Amino acid sequence: MTTATRTARHPSTLATLWRSTVGKKAVMAVTGLAMLLYLVAHMLGNLKVFAGPDDINGYAAWLRTIGQPFLGHEWFLWIARFGLLAAVVLHGVSAYQLSRRDLAARPSKYVHKRRRASYATRTMRWGGVILALFIVWHILDLTTLTVNPAAEHGRPYQNIVASFGQWYSCLIYVVAMLAVGLHIRHGFWSAAQTLGANNARRDRMLKLTANGLALVLTAGFLSVPVAVMFGVVK
Repeated sequence: MTTATRTARHPSTLATLWRSTVGKKAVMAVTGLAMLLYLVAHMLGNLKVFAGPDDINGYAAWLRTIGQPFLGHEWFLWIARFGLLAAVVLHGVSAYQLSRRDLAARPSKYVHKRRRASYATRTMRWGGVILALFIVWHILDLTTLTVNPAAEHGRPYQNIVASFGQWYSCLIYVVAMLAVGLHIRHGFWSAAQTLGANNARRDRMLKLTANGLALVLTAGFLSVPVAVMFGVVK
């Protein structure tokens, strides 16, 4: 028997794991936690807007120099962006495939008996769609500056103020951040279950942590557009 034949008949461990429901849930849990860490760092960076333009503009410039001289200018940012993109794609593909499996395996006569689980599933599913659309908008608005009315490269403070000075931009951001909060609330608990971190003694603490993270991150992100709308940041 040739090596090629053996490989064809026996897929790799990673391929087997990816094809399994448990493997897809594990991928969702790990990538979800990675994105959660990014959101915490991103929120803390956003809050520098309250310290004034010099602080947040300097912070943005510093991000482009991380790793120098070993890394080139902006290399760290691009590595982080590609890593985040990979996490988002793996998370989304896993969620979609698990959702399809769940729908295919669910007998119609049990629909009413699983109303509570279906609500959580629908919340996560539509929240994910909203966030995917928002990511595209957010990149066009504050990364490429394609739709930003100020479009000043290297001046994030001015771009943030210009963006949230538009009512529709604030509305998009508020809806997206509420979706983020719900997604974190359900997702953190699901990730804990998938990774085996929950038990009868830890459940209450994990639920409080999920609620606390969702509340803090939602409030932190929303504080910026609200501050711009009310003239605190201008």
